[in-house]
Parts: sequence; structure tokens; C-alpha cells
Amino acid sequence: MRGDSRAVAIVLAAGAGRRLGAEIPKAFLPIGDRPMLAAAAAAAAASPAIDAVVVTAPAGYEDEAAACVEGLHVPCTVVTGGPTRQASVRAALVVLGDDVDVVAVHDAARPFAPPDLFTAVVEAVVGGVEGAVPVLPIMDTVKRVDVDLIVGTEDRSELALAQTPQAFPLATLRAAHARAEANGIEVTDDAMLLESSGKVVTVPGDPTNVKITTMLDLALAEVRMSGPGG
Repeated sequence: MRGDSRAVAIVLAAGAGRRLGAEIPKAFLPIGDRPMLAAAAAAAAASPAIDAVVVTAPAGYEDEAAACVEGLHVPCTVVTGGPTRQASVRAALVVLGDDVDVVAVHDAARPFAPPDLFTAVVEAVVGGVEGAVPVLPIMDTVKRVDVDLIVGTEDRSELALAQTPQAFPLATLRAAHARAEANGIEVTDDAMLLESSGKVVTVPGDPTNVKITTMLDLALAEVRMSGPGG
């Protein structure tokens, strides 16, 4: 499947999750009987394409993060994340050895990503592209607005909703982050650093791979975990 390529999943868990209003960082909030981070890391480790996992944790929560990945069957490393998502990715990239070929960057706030999504993005990169992103088509009509005034309607056939994990060659992602840091560029996902200069492809996303951002998202995740097969 992957030849001799070695892939590592970076699971980002250093965010505060202020929109949830919780007393602890979002990734450590429980869904069902385990923290969000534990579910996300387990999904990454369950992919046959992933050889190791690196978790970025908020300062002071490194031990809690280590507990979340304890017992996984692949090697796991915890590093202290930075003040931004980008800084956390850079912190994880620093600890990766040159024997790593592909990195799959995943947000712990997406605890329901299936293992085969990690496999799909890694395989796409091994196939010779600079990046692979899971996307979902947009079903609703999309309006462009200025404050409360509708100023246009977007062609949704050219739009998609991006998810994680997103995979990239390690050397390519390191170089992209170095350029962004040098030029003061901030982005909301790693694909933005490469999509204008490299070949970044899409793979089918998973509609159940939702991002937990609000209290409603968390409540729905709890319902899902407590239901049949949760």
C-alpha cells in the first residue's frame, strides 16, 4: 500500500476552546467515557497508514495528553503546543526525524474522523502530490454578505468544506511553515500554505467527521457516543 513510506499523525490539542466556555482545554473534555483527544488519537493510530502519533498539548497539560494516548499500539510523543494552531504544528514538526516521509495533521476537535480517512490522505500524498485534504460538497445555497446585506450568491459547485486530517510530505510542509513564519502569514489550515504553489488534491470527506466548536456540538457528540455503536 505505502511501499517504504513512513507516516506520522500530528494531533493538535493545544487550543483553549474558549467558545465552549469550559474550565479545561477543549481536547480534554469528555465525550462518552473518554476525552476528545483520546478518541482522535485512537482513530489516527488505528489507520494502517500511520506509524506514530505526535500530540501537541497546552502548556501544563502534557501529562494529561500522555494519559490520553497511553496504550495505543503505535509510538506516541507529546510536545507542548504554541499560542496558535500554526505554532503548534511547527512544534510538532521539530520533533519528527528525517525518516518520516508524510505527516497527517489532524485537529483533536474532530474526534470522529474514521481511520480510513487518515489512510486515504496519506496514500494520496504517497502517490505524488503536495497535499491531500478531505472535503464535503456544500448542499446549501451560499450567500456573500456585507454586515446584514446580501451582495451576491456564490457558485457552490466550486466550493467545498475542508476537514482534517490533511496530509503532506514532511519536507514540503516544513518549508511551507518556515516561509509563513518568515513572512508573518497566519492561516486556518495547513493546506492554505501550499494550495497556491503545489498540487493539493481532495479526497472524499466523511459527514460524521464533525468539528466540536460549540456547546451544542459537544452535546450532540455526547448523544452520538451514548447511542448504539457509540
